[in-house]
Amino acid sequence: MTIFNPKLEKIEQSNKNYWCERIFAQLKYAVKLAESFEKNYDKLLKHVQDFLIAEFQENGVIGKKATIKAEEMMMELSNDAKKYKMICAAHAHIDMNWMWSWDETVSITINTFRTILKLMEEYPNFKFSQSQASVYEIIEKYNPDMLEEIKRRVKEGRWEVTASTWVEADKNMPNGESMARHLLYTKNYLSKMLEIDPATLNIDFEPDTFGHSRNVPEILAQGGVKYYYHCRGYQGHNLYRWQSPAGSSVLVYREPIWYNASIQPEMVLYLPEFCQKHNLDTMLKVYGVGDHGGGPTRRDLNRIEDMKQWPVFPQIEFGTFADFYKLAEDKKENLPVVDKELNFLFTGCYTSQSRIKMANRVGENTLNEAETFDTIAALSFNCNYPSQEYISAWKNVLFNQFHDIIPGSGTIETREHAMGLFQETMAIANNRRKLALESIASNIDTSGLLTESQDDNSTAEGAGVGFGVDKFQISQTSRGNGKERIFHIYNPASFQREETVEITIWDWQGDTDRLLVKDAEGNKILHQLIDEGFNNYWGHDYLRLLIKSSVPACGYNTYLISEIDDYVNTPYPTDP
Repeated sequence: MTIFNPKLEKIEQSNKNYWCERIFAQLKYAVKLAESFEKNYDKLLKHVQDFLIAEFQENGVIGKKATIKAEEMMMELSNDAKKYKMICAAHAHIDMNWMWSWDETVSITINTFRTILKLMEEYPNFKFSQSQASVYEIIEKYNPDMLEEIKRRVKEGRWEVTASTWVEADKNMPNGESMARHLLYTKNYLSKMLEIDPATLNIDFEPDTFGHSRNVPEILAQGGVKYYYHCRGYQGHNLYRWQSPAGSSVLVYREPIWYNASIQPEMVLYLPEFCQKHNLDTMLKVYGVGDHGGGPTRRDLNRIEDMKQWPVFPQIEFGTFADFYKLAEDKKENLPVVDKELNFLFTGCYTSQSRIKMANRVGENTLNEAETFDTIAALSFNCNYPSQEYISAWKNVLFNQFHDIIPGSGTIETREHAMGLFQETMAIANNRRKLALESIASNIDTSGLLTESQDDNSTAEGAGVGFGVDKFQISQTSRGNGKERIFHIYNPASFQREETVEITIWDWQGDTDRLLVKDAEGNKILHQLIDEGFNNYWGHDYLRLLIKSSVPACGYNTYLISEIDDYVNTPYPTDP
């Protein structure tokens, strides 16, 4: 079997120049080629290597003349060499606020894209791919003139949009609703802004994501995403079908080299083995400076243009991810199937920064609850549904699911910005939750529940506006007066719940020993006072009690607080 002569390895180490690199790269590729095609190139390649060793011994250098001569000696290998092709897809990995603040993220995004657009003017064959809807929103907001240039390059087919998620998100901690929203908002936003078919947004590009849950293929497939690219996590196959427990799958390319990379001749040495293993004639090479932006360099583009001309080398082309996945699609049914999670990478990448993780889960849950009640109010009572507010709030949640934000692996600036977005999210979610509940309450007929006239001199109205709103809750501001008070208990869950609920009653002047709780049908409800007496809050009295409440799925129940009527002796229910 042909080998690369160890003497040449020493020459290569001591003779760093373009021509030496060029001919040695072709020799190494030819050795891999011989293995791939099972052809005997031994005699020819040994002859070439002996020639180069002699040339170096005589002149002390491998220069242009020797390289051209050696290439002429290997010309009969050229046809086989060109049977393989490497598609070079450029990208720029832009981390959202990893080791820096938001203003710097904006700056590096704009500077990176300016570099790309300038390179496109200089290199007419150059193509570029960019993920993450959030970076396009940065351009739209902070440099709209540049957006028009990008749109033009997209229409030319030279700027590929590989974004199907709002950010390159973690795939473990976000819930299923968040993963679906990534797809929904990204497809809607980019297809309209860039004037492209949403069906073309079918690649989930996640090179740096630390973990990938088993349910990801199901959500992606149901959302119209067919292809997945990753580098970290699973260390098995490089090209495979990733299948969910329900049976849906996506075609996956796991980066065999590294995604933040430059163009080097050594990259083609993986090509013959990869192609033979997967019955393809093409491999994908992803390149570009990353993390803090940057993208491909002029040196990378020059090398691609130059290596195209090397006679004993594969075809090397500027291309896109879609170019490669289209070829791999034809081989999909014969690829290995992986049906497990693709976890984990890095000890400690999921850090103890619990506030960001708390913010993510509270944001997800509160928005889900608020939207449930807002939907009920809109469908039942023709109330206005504030879709744009919810989109804005959800985008904050999705942004904070970036793979260096939600695990907590960023700096203090990262965390400060994330918690600021969380506060914006909760302002929208809690306000909309409160307004929706008030809309529903205003349409509940309680006219038959009150028996006493209301006291106009009561001080209860408005009491508790600033009370009890910690832990991201909405306040129980009192709207009643007199000794009879009405409370509505809501259940946002999709199943009936029977639980103990805490109620705060403001400025109630009744006898707590005679306090009575009834439901809308007049049934007595078990209750327990938490406070021994009344508490004082800014000139208002309040007391707290627990009631045993039963509320249907996505519904409500109404409860009346009053004093015991001496003439009514209905017993309390007893627990079975």
